[in-house]
Amino acid sequence: MIVAVVCGVFLSVAAVLSLVRAERGPSMLDRTIALDVFVTTVVGGIVLEAAYSGRTDTLPILVVLSLVGFVGSVTIARFASVEPEGEGRVRTPEEIAADESALVDSEDEHPVLGNEQTQSGAHGGHVGDEEGDR
Repeated sequence: MIVAVVCGVFLSVAAVLSLVRAERGPSMLDRTIALDVFVTTVVGGIVLEAAYSGRTDTLPILVVLSLVGFVGSVTIARFASVEPEGEGRVRTPEEIAADESALVDSEDEHPVLGNEQTQSGAHGGHVGDEEGDR
């Protein structure tokens, strides 16, 4: 009984820490590993409950969870192998604000592009949408 309680506490702590890691990131691979650890701790919890209660009918659930965790990890690793550097990272609010201000600054530096857009949009359509063109 004591061993089951200690193992349950360890598995609970591991599950909570893996969810914290999945939330914090910072990259897609960090989140993938954290969620893989979470699935593993869930499988360990089910195994612990099955061993404590003497049930064997949870074996199919264990097999399915293990396969889902494995296939998910392999799939994400395959897609991440071709991911551009920094693409899977979640940006901070400061980085988003800096990117938006840089975009606004670049639009201010090219007023000619802005004038062309307003001239083509002034009559409500695209170039070539005149009545005579139809």
